[in-house]
Amino acid sequence: MKAGALAFVFWLPKTFSINFRLLGGIWILQTFPAIVVGLYTRWLHRWALVIGWAAAMVYGTVMAYRGPVAGQPSSHFGASTAHILGHTMYTAVAALVINLVVSVVLTVVLRAVRLPAGADATAPQSYLVDAGTAPVPAPRPAPSPSPAPGRAPGPSPAPGSAAAPGET
Repeated sequence: MKAGALAFVFWLPKTFSINFRLLGGIWILQTFPAIVVGLYTRWLHRWALVIGWAAAMVYGTVMAYRGPVAGQPSSHFGASTAHILGHTMYTAVAALVINLVVSVVLTVVLRAVRLPAGADATAPQSYLVDAGTAPVPAPRPAPSPSPAPGRAPGPSPAPGSAAAPGET
């Protein structure tokens, strides 16, 4: 693995690192709907999330590939922006919008045709770390206050009450 990475660094053109950074930004943003919306709300259908992710990955990759390097019209991976409906926007954000729209529309369609969303096998104890295996320490008794020097152990006078004769 390390030898392959070293060969990759030495023999591929340096502009590829910029291309892979561009693709990485596009690709990593497409995990947002599946992770945040899919795991935390469970509103979107699982197959709608997968298809939305795939559509956005294809769109983002193709748009990144089609972006020419300035002054070299036959080159690829030169721009991180896309022109959509007369506006210039970051390709990753445009792909994210496609991802969300496809996921929401397909969720509505898949629910309309009553395609099962699958069973959630998460149990309440799944949210606990090593539930039942870690020993629970016994509570320690609270330390008793030590009497003040020169005082005999016993109950303290109530706050605001007068001290007995001979006590200070």
